[in-house]
Amino acid sequence: MTPITEVAGRRLALSNLEKVLYPATGFTKGEVLHYYATTADALLPHLRNRPVSFLRYPDGPDGQVFFTKNVPPGTPDWVTTAEVPRTEGPARMVLVQDLPSLMWAANLVTEFHTHQWVAGDPGAADRIVFDLDPGAPADVVDCCQVALWLRERLAADGIESYAKTSGSKGLHLLAAVRPTPSEQVSDYAKNLAVEAERAMPKLVLHRMTRSLRPGKVFVDWSQNAARKTTATPYTLRARSEPTVSAPVTWSEVEACGAPAQLTFQAGDIAPRVQDYGDLLAPLLDTDGAGSLP
Repeated sequence: MTPITEVAGRRLALSNLEKVLYPATGFTKGEVLHYYATTADALLPHLRNRPVSFLRYPDGPDGQVFFTKNVPPGTPDWVTTAEVPRTEGPARMVLVQDLPSLMWAANLVTEFHTHQWVAGDPGAADRIVFDLDPGAPADVVDCCQVALWLRERLAADGIESYAKTSGSKGLHLLAAVRPTPSEQVSDYAKNLAVEAERAMPKLVLHRMTRSLRPGKVFVDWSQNAARKTTATPYTLRARSEPTVSAPVTWSEVEACGAPAQLTFQAGDIAPRVQDYGDLLAPLLDTDGAGSLP
């Protein structure tokens, strides 16, 4: 029988705790759940009130990997959901609002991906995001150079930005903005990506064209579209090892000379949060959000 665990007054069936999900390191499902439980204070504010898409990998990253956007079958009735608009008609998605909801979702073995808007105000983005994706032989070191350029360009418009690793091979740049139609945020982000390409034509690409990407950093501005989602801060990723989309300091970005310097696994995060707190906490401060020009 699957053991029943009580989490903040909710009864959860947490299954297969000894199952190895990351064979390269022996990291188990129990360790996945422990990671999310111990990171909850930093993670939950970035999930709360944002409809969540789950990238599920129940047999590990080498098994079947699939997105779940609608409320999964068997979702407990105490898990909060919200209706969200879609082109094909309204749908319901999960809101991870508290520790029991987080642990229920983590038991499904998931990456967490969220929109740039909150439930109740879909399409009014309160964040802008740039996904800096390097095409080999470019790597995260090159992404750092692009991120520093974008930081200064955003600052010129009165927008303060913050960085996190993608948990894969790149870097994410985020900033809080006053609620603005997603279309306008996307247009602004695209314009900055085009400017970056003009400023660094040998390094930056603003188009997704695969044949152009080797050796360059693709500045993906399209994740600002209302329908798109981005890996949530602190989420584990479905990679060969339990890497995390981890907030980083600008000093770390400036000093990065090798990809290993900006690669963080589950075990690295608790000490970082203890030392730095949540480096992305300013994104949650609506009073400090910038306005698009």
